[in-house]
Amino acid sequence: MDCHEQRLLGCHLSISGGLAAMAKTAHSLGATTFQFFSSNPRSARGKEWAKSDIEAFKSAWDRPFVAHAPYILNLASTFPEKRQKAISAMQSDLKRIMSIDCPYYNIHPGCHLGTGSEKGTSLVAEGLDQILDQGCSSMILLETMAGKGTELGRTLEELARIRHLSQHENQIGYLVDTCHVWDAGYDLRDGSSFISLLDRVLGLENIHAIHLNDSMNPLASHKDRHQKLGKGCIGFDALASLTCNPALSHLPFILETPGGLPTYQVELKLLRGYCP
Repeated sequence: MDCHEQRLLGCHLSISGGLAAMAKTAHSLGATTFQFFSSNPRSARGKEWAKSDIEAFKSAWDRPFVAHAPYILNLASTFPEKRQKAISAMQSDLKRIMSIDCPYYNIHPGCHLGTGSEKGTSLVAEGLDQILDQGCSSMILLETMAGKGTELGRTLEELARIRHLSQHENQIGYLVDTCHVWDAGYDLRDGSSFISLLDRVLGLENIHAIHLNDSMNPLASHKDRHQKLGKGCIGFDALASLTCNPALSHLPFILETPGGLPTYQVELKLLRGYCP
């Protein structure tokens, strides 16, 4: 098996049928990684998993995968109750995903709600420290964002600042979403230049996963509308070539493109057959 066949290529899956069923779906797609929501994406409440399902999943899956935090959690909130709710929900999530040896917990950094980037990033770092002070075997991944409204993470520098402000820097890494960075203004069609920029600002060793999505909108649109690979403004070759680049090819690449499982099946087949 050559290095291209060993690439970690997968997609976002639903946990609604249980952990073991999710692993079975991943295998049926030929996926070698996947992502799932650790809780309802529109709620702060997480459902406990049956011990039998946990054991069945661990027997069925032994490769890296990613848990995604709910969208609504905002560590940068200036409202103490909402901020504490986010901290408590993430602590609960992490306890749950550690039971299945999940290596990565992906979060959106949050929105500063008008207080500005400096205050917002400081609040996120403080919140992460409260979470990680409790102990954690999973790494928290800060996701690059498109820059809608007061979103934090619209620049690589904002993400780097959050990590550097934390007292648990070694337990925090990054996840790069290709649609988001494109919409934020980073042109990744020149793969070498884009990867050099990632290395300079974030450090390639601190990037642990990629969301591989095309974008419905032009560069620097700040819209965050995912598109199927090759059907958007970035283009298939620019995206697929990232999975073959030696600087990134060892990372989990997760599809979040519209269309669900039928689309994922087609796109995974295209990606498995691609490398210049």
